[in-house]
Amino acid sequence: MMASLLRKLTTASTGGGLEEIPCAGPKKCVQDPECRTHLPQCLLEKQSAPVDRGSWEREEVITSLLDMGFSDGHVNELLTVQPGTHPQQLLDIVSELILLGVNPEPVCVALKKSPQLLKLPVVQMKKRCSYLRKLGLGEGKLRRVLHCCPEILTMRQRDIANTVSVLRDKCLFTVQQVTEILHRCPYVLREDPGELEYKFQYAYFRMGVKHADVVRTDFLQYSITKTRQRHTFLERLGRYQTPDKKGQTQVPNPPLRDILRVSEAEFLARTACSSAEEFEVFKKLLAREEEEESKNHMPSDRSTSEDEEDEDGEEEGEL
Repeated sequence: MMASLLRKLTTASTGGGLEEIPCAGPKKCVQDPECRTHLPQCLLEKQSAPVDRGSWEREEVITSLLDMGFSDGHVNELLTVQPGTHPQQLLDIVSELILLGVNPEPVCVALKKSPQLLKLPVVQMKKRCSYLRKLGLGEGKLRRVLHCCPEILTMRQRDIANTVSVLRDKCLFTVQQVTEILHRCPYVLREDPGELEYKFQYAYFRMGVKHADVVRTDFLQYSITKTRQRHTFLERLGRYQTPDKKGQTQVPNPPLRDILRVSEAEFLARTACSSAEEFEVFKKLLAREEEEESKNHMPSDRSTSEDEEDEDGEEEGEL
């Protein structure tokens, strides 16, 4: 009875009659029979929309990148360099590069040049970074390598090992010198190991350049064609001489930097003291000589094989 009276009480200050006051609470949920049986779920649907997990992860990654020292511009570049990359995958790859001692800006440059790095499995990335540390390419030394040769992170480890083996075992560089070569001349990783060995042999035996000078002057980064042309040109001009066993020459040889590090015009003016026309004629003659040499080797090989076949035929006839 008391509950019935309370439902019908109203204020009489306006002189109005009695009317029913609606009960507190969501009207739709109370009146809807389905909502009466599932009231907690109905009230939950009235709350704010659920947080988007993807947006939350993206914000977490952005915060982490900013904490690593990346600027807002760098972060935007990283998030758009490879569309579709999961934010956590991006963060894991970037973190490994930072742990190698690479600064934020070189990281951005490397990933923009080789977006496929972001597709690497994190486990593979960790193994490659561990291998590079063993080669001494940590503590900031990887910056130049990634700028010149970012594929060092994606190429087969066997190919890297072959290059390192040639430098150590066939060219006889020390472990420290190999690390310095990879740091200063990362392009050697793209070369055929056999051609790399020949380039060193040309420097050591034909030009008399020692191991330390090969490393110090970045000799291995120059093409063998350029090296041979300039060296032979100076040699025939009488301005370069292969040192003897004691390392002595009858003429003072110009420094390697004045032979290889300068432009062709500067090389001709300062080192060779010759004209561009003379050098062009010489290069054509040198190319012709090399072509004739390669042709002369082929018939000799054939004749040798033919002689062997003739000898085998004669032996069979005697038998």
